[in-house]
Amino acid sequence: MGIKTALPKSELYIYTAVLSLALLWAGSWIIEASSDFEWVMWFTTFRNHILFALSGHVIFAKICSMVSPKNRSLIYMLYGSLAVLITMGWTYITLILSHCIILYSVALVKRKWLCFVAGLTSLATFKMEPFNTWQEGFVTGSFDLQDVLFYGGCGFSIMRCMSFALENCEKKDGNYSFIDLIKYNFYLPFFFFGPVMTFDRFHEQANNPNLTRKEREMWNITIHALVHLGAILVVDVFFHFLYILTIPSDLKLLKQLSDWSLAGLAYSNLVYDWVKSAVMFGVINTVSRLDHLDPPQPPKCITMLYVFAETHFDRGINDWLCKYVYDYIGENHDAIFKELLATICTFSVTTLWLGPCELVYIWSFFNCFGLNFELWVAKFFSLPPFSTIERNLMSEAMSRRIRGLFNAVNFWQIILYNVLALNSLGFAQLVTKRLLLKGFPLSTLSVLFVTYCGVQLIKERERRQALLDDPEPVPPPEEGKQKAE
Repeated sequence: MGIKTALPKSELYIYTAVLSLALLWAGSWIIEASSDFEWVMWFTTFRNHILFALSGHVIFAKICSMVSPKNRSLIYMLYGSLAVLITMGWTYITLILSHCIILYSVALVKRKWLCFVAGLTSLATFKMEPFNTWQEGFVTGSFDLQDVLFYGGCGFSIMRCMSFALENCEKKDGNYSFIDLIKYNFYLPFFFFGPVMTFDRFHEQANNPNLTRKEREMWNITIHALVHLGAILVVDVFFHFLYILTIPSDLKLLKQLSDWSLAGLAYSNLVYDWVKSAVMFGVINTVSRLDHLDPPQPPKCITMLYVFAETHFDRGINDWLCKYVYDYIGENHDAIFKELLATICTFSVTTLWLGPCELVYIWSFFNCFGLNFELWVAKFFSLPPFSTIERNLMSEAMSRRIRGLFNAVNFWQIILYNVLALNSLGFAQLVTKRLLLKGFPLSTLSVLFVTYCGVQLIKERERRQALLDDPEPVPPPEEGKQKAE
């Protein structure tokens, strides 16, 4: 059934009321403070350093773009290289360049499998012992942010080099130059913290001499900047009273919480990580939009996710994986075995990107299973007699309600599978046992009912947006007149 199926307004109002009251109840117990390394790093400890570097880029890039718009990508590279050199030293620059030279040499062969082997091998040297420690030893000096900048810059550089190599394989006439790779890699706003923008998009946009903006584009950029500034202030104050990241480490305290409190805590952990990612990527995206680029958008709100196919916290990495691995192998994602192979390869690369360890293995396995299970269930219910019953004996509204039940279960699978990566295996196991075993049937069914209400509201929002994006065709006046007659 189509997404444009509407439900009665009274039914949607009930869903809204139930969801609002339930979220208020679930969140009323959290009254303390939280801290997160990345948030503190960005907006407290190293706020001034990051602000200084990005402000310098904006001012320098704007002046030079006005003077020489055709060479602005070269100017971005020079400023980025200088900033990285001053921050990390010449040995770090040399290390990055050595990997760039190796992967550029492989790119000239124009064999995708060889590019993947070389790229993933280079990435593994920064994610696995003893190679990562050996390479880190080349960087001299010591300051609080060095480890983060070292591994962030190296990891994102390898992903960008792989994108360059794979796009070079697609280039029919000749090869991209080494300077094109360096321009792409040393664009400062993306260098240390991402997001990853695929080479084809960056190369096209950064080398576009036409710097005219759309109507009200600067106004929209300004509004987005103010929104992110407001979000930083609100979130900083709001999370000062929430211990959502530290409470899960205290199992004694967790065992004393109610089932609803545990469910709210698990959900809040994912919401917090989404807010953090959205704000940090939003700040960087604002800077890149000032440079006339169209960067990857912030991740989709976790509350809006009820299918595994849309679950991600870094849209840049997600776009990279979809383009070069998931969509390339899975094609239209209808064949079960192709989809299985595509998801296994995708999460294998993701595991290497995150850093191989037991927790990441478990997280990858469950998310890979969830993505395939969605396809299996969809294929199963598309077969007779289920498809016949839905098509002939069921209204579109009832079909949407039944699908909403499955989506509600799927939502909590996403929560439980991904809370592994944010907290601990013990916390995920405790929440699962309380909601599925000890809390059954009252807590289990009530949580699913509230989730179902939320899913239906999300579907209604998507339905209305679909109507705005693709309105139903209006019949010609003659046709309408004939029907009236």
